[in-house]
Amino acid sequence: MATFSLHTEQHIPAALHDVWHFFSNPANLSRITPEYMDFRVISRHHGDTIYAGQIIEYNVKPLLGIPVYWMTEITQVKDQLYFIDEQRFGPYQLWHHQHHFKEVEGGVKMTDIVHYRNPLGFIGTWANHLFVKKQLREIFNYRFKQVQATFGAWEGETAAVISIHRSR
Repeated sequence: MATFSLHTEQHIPAALHDVWHFFSNPANLSRITPEYMDFRVISRHHGDTIYAGQIIEYNVKPLLGIPVYWMTEITQVKDQLYFIDEQRFGPYQLWHHQHHFKEVEGGVKMTDIVHYRNPLGFIGTWANHLFVKKQLREIFNYRFKQVQATFGAWEGETAAVISIHRSR
């Protein structure tokens, strides 16, 4: 059973506080997800920002317009440094997503590290090569563009740099 990891970085020409506020508000998730996925947060939130232990529920249509229920838990939060969400129920066998934020000269360096495993053993590994990896690249590329539209573009940074590889 294969586990894959995704790594991406983006520089954002904005104040750390503003970037953190945007990404730590679950209501903004649909703004950075491609429209064809019809991503909808369906759970009620307790405030405008994430906290450790928070459960977030979604409906999403990742493949062929078929609706999927997804539940994640925010397992760790270090204000304006990082937060981690983990799938509790949904399309993956494993989903562990780290969101890191670092203040740098001129703005913020945002790093995402995702470890994921598809269900169904070798079929899931095969599916990763056929379409899952491609779709994740598309999602993170879309997010890159939406973040640029929201905060502006970092000079010289024109595309998301995304690496996806087998963890072991």
